[in-house]
Amino acid sequence: MERLQKIIAARGYCSRRKAEELIVQGRVKVNNIVVTTLGTKVSKDDWIYIDNKLLIDENNEKVYLMLNKPRNCVSTMHDPQHRKTVLNYIKGVSQRIYPVGRLDYDTSGLLLLTNDGEFTNIITHPSHIINKTYHVLVSGCLTKPQLQQLATGVEIEPGITTSSAQAKLVKYQEDKDVSILLLTIHEGRKHQVKKMVQAVGHEVLKLKRIAIGFLQLDEALKPGEWRYLKPKEIKRFFGMASQLKIK
Repeated sequence: MERLQKIIAARGYCSRRKAEELIVQGRVKVNNIVVTTLGTKVSKDDWIYIDNKLLIDENNEKVYLMLNKPRNCVSTMHDPQHRKTVLNYIKGVSQRIYPVGRLDYDTSGLLLLTNDGEFTNIITHPSHIINKTYHVLVSGCLTKPQLQQLATGVEIEPGITTSSAQAKLVKYQEDKDVSILLLTIHEGRKHQVKKMVQAVGHEVLKLKRIAIGFLQLDEALKPGEWRYLKPKEIKRFFGMASQLKIK
């Protein structure tokens, strides 16, 4: 166990004195709980946030991996409801990693995890246009006008309209009255796919993310399994960042 301000300084965020100021100001959380008492001791397994951003240990080796996230687990490090988290599936990784973005509790598929803040920014920041593709099971039969609506943008909340997307009807199963849809978006609003489908009068029955940019979910990975990203995959994401940035 070490004093909180010492760990913040050791991870290269700021000096120990500045860390003490941040703690007193209420800008530091440990495991999502604000800590304002100087001298509070934490362990290497605790998660430290400054201004709601996870403090990364820059001294650690950078790691990048993809998980085939199962349904019914949360994409967070800690869950106050004590539900299973995605980290329960990651074994044998010594570095402290965290999810890059989120997938809903009942959504499965491709989720990236890392300890690299720059990589996280490339994938999640709205200044970068990196597509996310979903395999969506939808109630009823999607019509061509509805597919066009999804592609051009729909209002999902008062005053909030989605950007252009790609919407392709893969199949309509008449006996079950369900449609299989491939939907590609580059935004990351909360419950966006579900809200988009609701906006055109249907309901999402099952949702799975199958791709982030060029990276497709590895078919060899069963739900709950993961693998490290290949060096060429990591390099390609960093290369895409400058090309895909919104001017």
